[in-house]
Amino acid sequence: MAVWDFDYSSVSSIARLLQENGLVMTKKFGQNFLISQSALERITALSTAAPGKRVWEVGPGIGALTTKLVRSGAEVTAFEIDHGFCRILREQAFTDVDNFTLVEGDALKTWKEVWQKQGTPDIICANLPYNVGSIFIASLIENRCLPPVMVYTLQSEVVDRICAKQGSEDFSGFSILCSIDYENTCAFKLSSGCFFPPPNVDSSVVSMKKRNNPLVPTEDAVKFLELVRILFAQRRKTVKNNLKALGKPASDIDKALEEASIPQTERAEKLDIAQILSLKRSLWS
Repeated sequence: MAVWDFDYSSVSSIARLLQENGLVMTKKFGQNFLISQSALERITALSTAAPGKRVWEVGPGIGALTTKLVRSGAEVTAFEIDHGFCRILREQAFTDVDNFTLVEGDALKTWKEVWQKQGTPDIICANLPYNVGSIFIASLIENRCLPPVMVYTLQSEVVDRICAKQGSEDFSGFSILCSIDYENTCAFKLSSGCFFPPPNVDSSVVSMKKRNNPLVPTEDAVKFLELVRILFAQRRKTVKNNLKALGKPASDIDKALEEASIPQTERAEKLDIAQILSLKRSLWS
């Protein structure tokens, strides 16, 4: 297997590679290479990548994590938006590597086509920029692409939201979305020195493991998620005021809140999943 032997921990080697290929780091794509080998090894271990498993990696860059995933024996499909990095991955890093497939383009636009052809992968790993991370994860879950294991390197603020519990300041509709099907843990934090160039934000690695039994039954999921979006649309408003967006008579909304034992003055971040599910069933009985 002709995986190249490149020193991904060396800033000078990375800088030289970029220069040789006429590439510069692009702020638009939030590009920061993870250069800490211990962090890369911990992420690989969390992913449970192994022979016979299918892994999607989003944002491989020049292949630091990809190399470890490929060497695990897993079947790796990498999604990369930067054409220059794609050239390095294709022509230098993973030339003639049988268990590596490159999908060039924006993962937000390409993942569904790959999913339709290959089905849900066993694992997703990604080092995602702030402006893409939550959107990508939400897109997967809302479309019911639910791998058994997902491991993401994200801005710590996003990880805090993924792992947030009811009533906390970080608790949001995104927190609920991520917790319906997954048990989420902040595995470890990463200092800015773990990256090149060092980012101006704190980063963390989140482990998302699929629940054996989802907190919301499949038949309720679509309407439940619709309701969550409405409830959290304007956080300062009460649940009752946000529910006006449904266009239902005020009497129907009052009745549904009463049946779900939710005070009319309550705000969405105080509700747990069971209460929202009860409200959903009262509104669409």
